[in-house]
Amino acid sequence: MAFEQVQQFFARVHAEPALRQALEDAMTADDVARLAQELGFEVSGSDLLRFSGRTASGVTVTRIDHPGEYPGRYV
Repeated sequence: MAFEQVQQFFARVHAEPALRQALEDAMTADDVARLAQELGFEVSGSDLLRFSGRTASGVTVTRIDHPGEYPGRYV
């Protein structure tokens, strides 16, 4: 169900340029999840990280490793 929620959220992101910009401005997966939750989608930061490398509705999730993080930490 989480992936369905992610896909539905990305369909909305694809349709709304202002939401797409807010998504691009978000710093972390949790920030993106909060945007989704505010719109009624049941999405967590972990759901988004597990979706990394996939595309839905023209939106691709790319996990960015920041210095100081542990590789594989969110698997």
